[in-house]
Amino acid sequence: MSTTEHSSTSGQIEVFKAREKKSTKKFVALKKVLMENEKEGFPITALREIRILQLLKHENVVNLIEICRTKATVQNRYRSTFYLVFDFCEHDLAGLLSNINVKFNLGEIKKVMQQLLNGLYYIHSNKILHRDMKAANVLITKNGVLKLADFGLARAYSVSKNGLPNRYTNRVVTLWYRPPELLLGDRNYGPPVDMWGAGCIMAEMWTRSPIMQGATEQQQLILISQLCGSFTNDVWADVENLELFHKMELPMGHKRKVRERLRPYVKDPHGIDLLDYLLMLDPKKRIDADTALNHDFFWTDPMPCDLSKMLSQHTQSMFEYLTPPRRPGHIRHYQQQMVNMQAKPQDNSYQDRVY
Repeated sequence: MSTTEHSSTSGQIEVFKAREKKSTKKFVALKKVLMENEKEGFPITALREIRILQLLKHENVVNLIEICRTKATVQNRYRSTFYLVFDFCEHDLAGLLSNINVKFNLGEIKKVMQQLLNGLYYIHSNKILHRDMKAANVLITKNGVLKLADFGLARAYSVSKNGLPNRYTNRVVTLWYRPPELLLGDRNYGPPVDMWGAGCIMAEMWTRSPIMQGATEQQQLILISQLCGSFTNDVWADVENLELFHKMELPMGHKRKVRERLRPYVKDPHGIDLLDYLLMLDPKKRIDADTALNHDFFWTDPMPCDLSKMLSQHTQSMFEYLTPPRRPGHIRHYQQQMVNMQAKPQDNSYQDRVY
């Protein structure tokens, strides 16, 4: 049994490893549907996630096999627990990057990013926003196949009609991966919010740790300014019109230093160039997934190469929740996770299917 951090806005999720007993005998992952307000019925957020996952069928998107529930008994007061059943993946990217024994060469980094961008291109082509791109939500199988996971914050999007802007919530995306437009209050956004997260993840492939670790939204904006430059109309048209622009303390006078700061880690010039485009402040200038996949980074030697050989050297699963806390404040949360891991696992064979 394991519990992983979901995001700054959604609390925790519970994910279990289970085996199908009757036919295939294969391992699966069970994501528990949290019934936070049972009196109002099945959670609308879970219904949205299920609907999106049923729509998305792609090699680089996690596969929803089915939905199941426990039997209603006297012991559980006749209240079933619902689970989303997924194909099991052995690792998540955050767990791999936290392990000093896991080494990605340049060709393998390219393969990770190529698959990640393929997944984003597919979901964006289907008018879906992920809205929680981070290394912990990037799963990788033992055969080296990457899967975008955790669509709990995902939603369909559309181009605003009749001149009326969309009014999506900006309280999405884990803070360290949250793009500047959301931090400044934008509610009329689209695929660029996921591309910013892709840029943060790409940089993390070399730095091995999130590149901007703010404790508050204010601090996160400062860290972004220090790396990507100050928020001005010269680099980002109409940024001053965003709701929180005049309510936050935004440092002025910072020059863009993406290339300068990341070059000591990212030796490949094409890699630095792609990172620069992914971490553009202005979402309209930020590169999209299709254009990114055609970038020279993926079409120069070394070419993207298979991950399975490298991963075959690491037979133990690696996930973020198994790694030491990245900040002192996470120690209590980490210790509780270890208690959960040591608890006796439940019998999670899945049955009573719900279609």
